[in-house]
Amino acid sequence: MSMTIGLAGKPNAGKSTFFKAATLADVEIANYPFTTINANHGVTYVRVECPCKEKEKRCGKCVDGVRLVPIDIIDVAGLVPDAYKGRGLGNTFLDELRQAQAIIHVVDASGGTDAEGNPVDIGDHDPLEDVAFLNREITMWLYGILERNWVKLARKIQAEGLKLEVVIAEQLAGAGIRESHVNAALTETGLARLDHIKWSEDDMIRLCDAMREISKPLLIAANKADIAPRGNLDRLKDLDRIVVPTSAAAELALKSAAKNGLIKYSPGDQKFEILGGELTKAQKKGLEAIQKVIERLGSTGVQECINRTVFELLDLIVVYPVEDEGKWSDKKGNILPDAYLMKRGSACRDLAYQIHTEIGDRFLYAVDARTRLRLGEKHELKNGDVIKIVSTAK
Repeated sequence: MSMTIGLAGKPNAGKSTFFKAATLADVEIANYPFTTINANHGVTYVRVECPCKEKEKRCGKCVDGVRLVPIDIIDVAGLVPDAYKGRGLGNTFLDELRQAQAIIHVVDASGGTDAEGNPVDIGDHDPLEDVAFLNREITMWLYGILERNWVKLARKIQAEGLKLEVVIAEQLAGAGIRESHVNAALTETGLARLDHIKWSEDDMIRLCDAMREISKPLLIAANKADIAPRGNLDRLKDLDRIVVPTSAAAELALKSAAKNGLIKYSPGDQKFEILGGELTKAQKKGLEAIQKVIERLGSTGVQECINRTVFELLDLIVVYPVEDEGKWSDKKGNILPDAYLMKRGSACRDLAYQIHTEIGDRFLYAVDARTRLRLGEKHELKNGDVIKIVSTAK
């Protein structure tokens, strides 16, 4: 499935550093608001254990059994309070977020930047305010779209006997809201039982809040965790969502050092190995400081944010389609050539359609390459499955 993670947050929280660390793309990073004027699009990777470790021959797509599966990531310019009213660079960036299936909210856990993203003393600003602020901005953005024609739409639903959830989903389609999201939000808020003509402004905002939470699940990257006061991290961790202590700057330094052949490091590793090259005194000191950060946090947190967004928030699995179930390869002999991210609960036929519409249409059965068992179209796939799809000839 094609999927995109959105990186959101106020200016100067470390979003661009996170983006560069996650993608090694060339983006401008500076210590002032609105460095990111246009959204940056890039490719980042989910880290998984490669099944080729089970075979004698390596696939060539992994490093020491660590496979990186590509996904899209978009770094949206910093949001300031009342962006949904068009303030700052406003709605442009909220509109960019519509492409995202999930959001990583990069928060300055150190409290060293105010609500607008201007530098202040460490601990001066409460990062919990930033969490509440982003949620409200997205909710009010949805509300603004829905409310625009609501009186007309509400009458139309009543007069023509239309389905409430269909009309709302159509109105919010541009924001990435689907009928299933609307249904779930109507049930959760209890508004399904209330005549929509009588909904108050508060009711509609509650509905939009629920739709935001359902359609744009969010993980918090508690960035600058290496310099954050302990109390800030503890209070963020008490929130009812996934919070990952992160140092995007440390990850970026490690990725750059690895790219330049100074160290051996895979994204998400809990340690790195210094290679034979000559390090300057400053480089050595920098790497020692980063090692202490990793020991304290467990990792830099960047890869953990991406993996947990994909596997926990979005509940996806990785499946490997092959053409030769014995060698786990394609026709050319490439071992485990592809890795597909799919929703948990997907079946064999869903995988066939993911590969190509025609293969889905002509699906006969699948084969589990590990057990050689034949699987039917409705057989539910598991994370890490290696599957051959058999279809009728054209």
